Amino acid sequence: MYYEGQGVPQDDKQAVKWWRLAADQGHADAQTNLGVMYAQGRGVPQDDVQAHMWSNLAAANGHEEAKGLRDIAAGWMTGEQIAEAQKLAREWMAAHPDQ
Repeated sequence: MYYEGQGVPQDDKQAVKWWRLAADQGHADAQTNLGVMYAQGRGVPQDDVQAHMWSNLAAANGHEEAKGLRDIAAGWMTGEQIAEAQKLAREWMAAHPDQ
C-alpha cells in the first residue's frame, strides 16, 4: 500500500519497513520487492549487494522475476561484491531455517 500510495500516502521507507517484515518471514514477493528497492535506492540507500542478496533469496524461494533481477545486479557488481551478497544470503538462510 505504501509503495503505490493505495489508501495511504506513498512512502518508500514505510514500504521497505513492511516488505522487510514479510521478507524475514520468507515471502518471496517481499524479498523481490526489497531487491528492487535496494537496486533503485528507494526508501533505502542504493546497495547492489543487498539487491543481489534479497533477489537471490527470492529466487531460491522460486520467484522467477527475482532470478532476472539477481542476474542484472550481478552484472553491475565485482566478484567480491557477489561473494559478499551470497555470504549474506547464506547467513540469512541459516538464521531463518523455517523459511
